Amino acid sequence: MKLSEYLANRLKEIFIEGKWVLGTNFKEQIIDLDWHQATQKIDHFNTIADLTFHIDYYIAGVAKVLEGGTLDIRDKFSFDSPPIESEQDWKNLIHKFCADSENFIRLVENMSDENILADFVDKQYGTYYRNIDAMIEHTYYHLGQIILIKKRIENRI
Repeated sequence: MKLSEYLANRLKEIFIEGKWVLGTNFKEQIIDLDWHQATQKIDHFNTIADLTFHIDYYIAGVAKVLEGGTLDIRDKFSFDSPPIESEQDWKNLIHKFCADSENFIRLVENMSDENILADFVDKQYGTYYRNIDAMIEHTYYHLGQIILIKKRIENRI
């Protein structure tokens, strides 16, 4: 199996299609929420909308690099989400997340093994492989948070 195929399958699993590790995926956990649930603050945790924006911020930023652009994303801006003030705002964010995820997966699928093992932007950032794998792990981390936040929201209803 090519590295691109392996990574694309893992990305599909966590973003939009899979059920292997957690029995669910990011899209499945956000698609059934309304905007009130997505923006509900539980204790000191980020909201589900904040976490969705956060993951999409990285997906879109790294995709830009895979498309030949520059690395413009910065950690300090990764939670600077526009306010979700309506159901339409929330649906737009879900749509953006899904579209960006599908685009990112497609870009990774089309990479050669040689490119995947090459330095990502600059040697200090490691390889493309390392960055894609880190994105998968980062998404699992936040997906676990979303699952726990949803349980807390459901217990309040």
